[in-house]
This record gives sequence, C-alpha cells and structure tokens, in this order.
Amino acid sequence: MASPPPVAADGHHSVFVYGTLMAEEVVRVLLGRAPPSSPALLPDHRRFSIRGRVYPAILPGRGHAVSGKVLKELTDRELHVFDMFEDEEYVKTTVEVSLIDAPEKSLAYAYIWGNERDPDLYGEWDFEEWRKVHLEDYLEMTQEFMQELGQF
Repeated sequence: MASPPPVAADGHHSVFVYGTLMAEEVVRVLLGRAPPSSPALLPDHRRFSIRGRVYPAILPGRGHAVSGKVLKELTDRELHVFDMFEDEEYVKTTVEVSLIDAPEKSLAYAYIWGNERDPDLYGEWDFEEWRKVHLEDYLEMTQEFMQELGQF
C-alpha cells in the first residue's frame, strides 16, 4: 500500500531524485539545508545521459529501474526552487517508488524528461563519474542560479 500523495497531511512534499540532486552539496546550495532522505528505486524507468549536458534524464522503460533517493519534508517554497532549477524539458510527475530502507512504497514527485524520442539521449548516466568530473563546476553554476533566483 502506498503512502500519502507527495503533499503529505502536514503540507510537505517528497521528491524522487536520480541525478545531480542526489548530491547533498547541490541540495544544500538550493535549499540551504539537507532534508531527510531515503534511498529508493523507481521501477519501470531508465536513466540516460544527455548529449552536451552533464545531468541525466529518465523515461519510462519497462523492465528497468532507476536508483536514487526520496527527499522528504520539502516545503512549498523548496519545491518551487526545484521546479525553477529543473530544465523546462522536464515534466514534474507523481511516481511510486520502492524505499530501500522500508518495506512500503511511497508516492513522490519526479522530474521526467518530456521528449521520449529525444535523439540526444544515450547510454547510462553515472553518478560517481559525475561527482568526480563535474561536481565542483556544477556547484558553482548552482550558486549562480540561486543568486539569480534571489530566493535565499
């Protein structure tokens, strides 16, 4: 049985992250804190690299699963920051994820790539490789984004 929808009774949101937002350093720049999280698996989806970009995309893919984590207890304002941060090519969708550290499934938002036939999607995106090669520059870009957004 699934837990309550992404907007919990207390008004907080949950978001399944599977790419650059798995890095706590990036989330801290965006939100000013690291919200509680749980490792999770999104069934029937596949993660891709995107030609010319350092972040990934996910699309539905029967028989595949995407590992990531669920960020919990996000406020409306924090969800809005994520909405602004994610490229317009993503569609915020409610998904059901399996929590790794708990027996139940949970509903959360996820940012799904909007173009299923995008010719720039290829292969599998590797989080650890991204951390080694791109994290420092990505953090700088994220800080510039937040300065432009003027939220915090």
